[in-house]
Amino acid sequence: MTSIEVIEAYSDALAKGDTAAVFSYFSPDAKWHQPGSNRFSGTKTGIEAIVQFLGEMMEVTKGTLQIQVKGPMMSNGNIVAFPVRFIAENGDKTINMDGIDIYEVVNEKIVSVMTFSQDQAGEDGFWK
Repeated sequence: MTSIEVIEAYSDALAKGDTAAVFSYFSPDAKWHQPGSNRFSGTKTGIEAIVQFLGEMMEVTKGTLQIQVKGPMMSNGNIVAFPVRFIAENGDKTINMDGIDIYEVVNEKIVSVMTFSQDQAGEDGFWK
């Protein structure tokens, strides 16, 4: 599989809610870099930490968190840029903004994720 094919398969599994398939695309020691100044900011290392972090996001949003494909995926070797729109509710707060997720794929496994949002201050306020 090419790097884009790995991320497309990961994205399909994510859209279907197939958690086992989603995490089968991650290297055991993968790193997820979450920007900002909020409870979820920082680097998560390893599948268990990433599963916990994403699970907590789903819990806070009561399952409303959606990641939608916003445009074509692009690659530069083993790096894939994935334009997304993320939508969620957190109590009386809502978020609906664009972002870019950057994936590094090695040997058909995601080894690193970096996320960027259109309005980091707005995202920080949403998670507080």
